[in-house]
Amino acid sequence: MRYKAIKFFGIAALLLLPFRAGAQQQQPQSEEEELKQMQEAIDRAVENYENTLDLEIWQTFYVDSILTHDYNALREELKGLREAKISNSDTYQRVQDKWAEQIYNSFQKVFNEEQWQKYLKSGAGRDKKSRDKRAAKRK
Repeated sequence: MRYKAIKFFGIAALLLLPFRAGAQQQQPQSEEEELKQMQEAIDRAVENYENTLDLEIWQTFYVDSILTHDYNALREELKGLREAKISNSDTYQRVQDKWAEQIYNSFQKVFNEEQWQKYLKSGAGRDKKSRDKRAAKRK
């Protein structure tokens, strides 16, 4: 179950690779490669949710749509920060938290109670507490 939470943060880390690579002065990924890797990560996450939460077909469609939309939006927002040469890690964390919260809230509308409890136990509940703690600290 913990694997799902690790996968979520793996996707987020994957989205930050071009930023980190640029900071290390390595050859950055092309946008096409970045998009391909992101889609592969989304596909793996959807498959994992299907298997772990025993999703209905319509739920799988929504989960895929939510992840695709929100990760693309996250990627675009992070890209904007990189292009603006923002180096404050708190800014990047805030953006990641914003989209993680969006996904969390969207999934809550799609999952039934049993699936939601499994999702929370798989690490999403702990992640939510961490996001809330960081948000309270920022205020």
